[in-house]
Amino acid sequence: MKRAIIIVIDSMGIGAMPDCREFNDIPECNTLKNVCRFNNGLKIPNLAKMGLGNLDELEGVEKTLEPAAAYGIMVEKSKGKDTTTGHWEIAGLVSEKPFATFPEGFPDELIEKFIQETNCGGVLANIPASGTVIIEQLNEEHNRTKFPIVYTSADSVFQIAVDTDLIPLETLYKWCEIARKILDEGGYNVSRVIARPYKVIDGKPTRISKDRRDYSMAPKHTLLDEIKEKGGKVIGIGKIEDIFAKKGITHAIHTGSNKEGLELTLQAVKNQLDLDKIAYENKTYGEPTLIFTNLVDTDMLFGHRNDAEGYGRAIEEIDRYLELILKELSDEDLLIITADHGCDPTVPGTDHTREQVPVLVYNKKIEGKNLGKLDGFDHVAKFIKDWIF
Repeated sequence: MKRAIIIVIDSMGIGAMPDCREFNDIPECNTLKNVCRFNNGLKIPNLAKMGLGNLDELEGVEKTLEPAAAYGIMVEKSKGKDTTTGHWEIAGLVSEKPFATFPEGFPDELIEKFIQETNCGGVLANIPASGTVIIEQLNEEHNRTKFPIVYTSADSVFQIAVDTDLIPLETLYKWCEIARKILDEGGYNVSRVIARPYKVIDGKPTRISKDRRDYSMAPKHTLLDEIKEKGGKVIGIGKIEDIFAKKGITHAIHTGSNKEGLELTLQAVKNQLDLDKIAYENKTYGEPTLIFTNLVDTDMLFGHRNDAEGYGRAIEEIDRYLELILKELSDEDLLIITADHGCDPTVPGTDHTREQVPVLVYNKKIEGKNLGKLDGFDHVAKFIKDWIF
C-alpha cells in the first residue's frame, strides 16, 4: 500500500509574504536565504539535488537542471504565522480567522480564574517575553514564591514556565490542562497553551525541550482524520500530536531534539518502530499510512534565539539524515519536505516571521519539475490525497 511522509522543518520560510507588515514583519525576512548568506553557504547536497536551490538565490546551494523532486513555494492562505496555523493548513484546514494575541498580557479576569482553579497562589510576569530571558529574570522570585511564570509572545500562546525541581512536571501539565479548559470555555481563541519546564543547570535556568508539551485547540476535520477514518495509521513524531490535540492521530512519540526526530523518522520509514508501544488504542491499524514529523530545533533553539549559525548547522544535519531516509523509500512512498512559517534569526526581534515556505515532493517515479508558486499550504494535503486515496 502507498505511504506518505511529511517532514516539517519548523520555521524554514523562504521569503516575506506580501502582507508581512500587517504581522509586524519587514519585507527583508527570508529565513532560508538569510541563514545561507550568514553562514557563507550551507552544505546541503541532498536538498539541492531535490531542487531547493532552484527556488531562490541561496548561497552555497547549487541549482540543478535535473531535480530529483517536484519543487515549489507555497503561499499561506490562513491569517497567521504560527505553528498551529501552518500545520493545520498543511493538513488541509485553512484558518480564516486569526487566533487572538495579547500584546499587553492576559486579562485580569483570565489570570484570576487560572489562579483560582489551579490553586497556584499567584503568577509572575503576564507579559509578552522571550522565554529564555523571562526565566532568567524571574527565577529567584519563582523559587521564593513558587508562583508559575506566565507569559505570551507575538503568537497566540499562553505559556507556563516552572522549575521542575521546585514544581513537579505533572503539576505543570495539570496547570496547562486547566488553562486550556478555561481558554476554551471562555472563548478566548488562544491557539496553544505551552508547558515550559526548566531546571537550573550550572547556575543557569535552562529549558528542558524533551518535557515541553503543547495543548492546542482541537482542529476541525483534516487529512489526518480522513486517514484515520479509513482505518489507516497516522504516526506523529515530535510535537505533531500536540499541534492537532491528538485528533486524527493513531500513534505518537515525542522528541527531545531534531536528531531524535530524524532517527525516529528513519525508523518509521524502515518499519522499525514499535507501533504497539506508541499506539493510542489497543487495536489493529491498517493502511494507508502517514508519517508526520516536526523538527522543531530550527525554530525553538535557533530562530527564536537569533542564532543563524546554529540554524544553518541544523539544516545541514537534516540534510545528512535525508540521504539515509531517501535510500529507504520504496516506489510506494511519497516524501514531502516543507515548513510551517518563518523565524528569520537575522532580522530584528525574536518572533515568528510571516513567510511563504518551500515544498519538495519526492517519489522515485515522479519526474522532477518546477511547481511554481502555489496558493496555500493545503497543497500538501492535496498531494497526499491524490497519492494514497
